Amino acid sequence: MDENKLIAAIEAMLFTTGKAVKAVNMAKALDLPVSDINRAAETLMHRCEEEGRGVRIIRLEDAFQMTTSREFYDILIKLEIQPKKPTLTEALLETLSVIAYKQPVTKPEIERIRGVNSDHAVNRLIEYDLVKELGRAPLPGRPILFGTTEEFLRQFDVSSKEDLPEISPVKLADFQAEAESEAGISVDV
Repeated sequence: MDENKLIAAIEAMLFTTGKAVKAVNMAKALDLPVSDINRAAETLMHRCEEEGRGVRIIRLEDAFQMTTSREFYDILIKLEIQPKKPTLTEALLETLSVIAYKQPVTKPEIERIRGVNSDHAVNRLIEYDLVKELGRAPLPGRPILFGTTEEFLRQFDVSSKEDLPEISPVKLADFQAEAESEAGISVDV
């Protein structure tokens, strides 16, 4: 194996593992002597430094590791603290659908429809600014009423809750039958 190909192979191994890799393990993977690995890894280390790359190779006793260059730490911190686009899991989408179509709705109503505890899902949707508290229901215990937000309308490209797609009566009956079957009870949707 020529030197450039060996250096590229070491770079690929260090990048892929993301942790320190012993020279002896790289030598076994490449079927080469440890001395060749050490020499090529040192060359890669110097190239990264000389070229001012965003990554550097460090030696940790008999191993090498690819790390971020210190000069870019501030940038990486800024990147990590940027708000992330929410990922809506199936449970979150299900909960959001119940809230969107039944609003204003209480958590006990959401849980009755879904058949599971919805605390985490509702809290996550509030955190993502897709759902908000609308007030309290005039019921015993005065449970919180939930509804969708303007951000929900923006994200789902609808002008108002009235613009939500209608659920066909056939699908509604199918959903109801499926819910009754799963729960072993009669469900009013």
